[in-house]
Amino acid sequence: MTDTTKSDKPAITEQPPITTAHRISLPTGELAYSATAGMLPLKDEQGEIAAQIFYTAYQLDSADSAARPLIFVFNGGPGSASIWLHMGALGPKRVDMGADGFMPPPPYQLVNNAHTWLDLGDLVFIDPVGTGYSRAADPDDSKQYWGLQADLEAVGEFIRLYLSRNKRWTSPLYLAGESYGTTRAAGLAGYLIDRGIAFNGIVLISTVMNFQTIRFTKGNDLPFALYVPSYCASAHYHGALSDELNARELRPLLQEVADWAEGDYTIALAKGDRLTDEERVAVAERLSQYTGLSPRFVLGADLRINIMSFCKELLRDDKRAVGRLDSRYVGIMASAEGQSFDFDPSMHAIVPPYNAVFNQYIREQLGFHSDLNYEILSFRVNENWQYAGGEFPDTSEGLRAAFAKNPFMRVLVAQGYYDLATPFQAAYYSLAHMGLDHVLRDNVTIAEYAAGHMMYLHEVSLAKLKADAAEFIQAS
Repeated sequence: MTDTTKSDKPAITEQPPITTAHRISLPTGELAYSATAGMLPLKDEQGEIAAQIFYTAYQLDSADSAARPLIFVFNGGPGSASIWLHMGALGPKRVDMGADGFMPPPPYQLVNNAHTWLDLGDLVFIDPVGTGYSRAADPDDSKQYWGLQADLEAVGEFIRLYLSRNKRWTSPLYLAGESYGTTRAAGLAGYLIDRGIAFNGIVLISTVMNFQTIRFTKGNDLPFALYVPSYCASAHYHGALSDELNARELRPLLQEVADWAEGDYTIALAKGDRLTDEERVAVAERLSQYTGLSPRFVLGADLRINIMSFCKELLRDDKRAVGRLDSRYVGIMASAEGQSFDFDPSMHAIVPPYNAVFNQYIREQLGFHSDLNYEILSFRVNENWQYAGGEFPDTSEGLRAAFAKNPFMRVLVAQGYYDLATPFQAAYYSLAHMGLDHVLRDNVTIAEYAAGHMMYLHEVSLAKLKADAAEFIQAS
């Protein structure tokens, strides 16, 4: 009988990365840099390669590269590759999405990124196992990397190995994560400080640390209140509020809404069936005014508006739905009926351009060739992800612990008004409830943008994000 144990399977051999030389002209001058695309191994206890993590790194040509800031970057999902921050915001090249960031007609174009962060620090874009080209040696072992703690260990090991192989242990170190990447970044800050790796700064883009703030489940009223300001911003953008509210300046209006939502509205939800009919009608009318939805719909929803219902309901009469990642986007629905949209118009507007441009770029300009599918967003990873901490995982404690152990660390929190995936008020709630000591609260900086989850799709916000990052890195 043939033995088919894992030890008989062909072993992965490590291949050297591909490094190419490049130049780019920025408003601040011309930059000469090298780009490296390759794999770093994760090894098991026997020293065999158990998985490989694909990365793309950019290093400015410098006489003293070890002294430059080094920024590790990843996206979220959790099954997402780093393509979005890589090709949309931080890298030296980006996908041309036009001024507003809406889907352009094909063929899609690659352009120089005038707002790259490469002049701020060297960049390393990480694709966790199961995303991009990163794979476990044995496909049957893939799921062991798909969990909150396992992911921290794998990405943490990548960072340790990269610092060693590239002699960057004494560089100023930064993390930049988006969406679940902020969950990862907060957790990594706490995980790695206990292993001798401290960060100068953490950039949290479209933040979620405490999942209780965004999961609409029975008995959890928290997201219903925290989403209301983002609903208001979305309705304001589409002119769906009253003439008086549509004419209001947005940010003061959102503060008014947030104060009400976390005050009187939260108290009303806590009363449940103890609300009188008069109280219920009064709350419904106020919620209707702030969201652009009818009082009848709000009452029918028991004063609790789920995100998917909102996306479909706001423009239902036009047979349109707004995007979850970015409510500025509008999609044509098959029918005005139903409780949720057919598809997320903001997601489907960005996948084809990014997919096409990256696959051409990585081969043509960076010289990396693979027949593997570059997993932009793996639904298999998402569906099999194991969240620690029960129904509501929370990595804010890791961030708090990192602050306590490294009081020099700073955090930049970047949030978009039209983000319905990780709403800005939910991020602020998590920050206010992480137990950060009062002497460290000034170490946190908040930046806001008139765009969505991927605020950098909007060119004005892309420029602002770069300016905010430059000020943040200089200060830290």
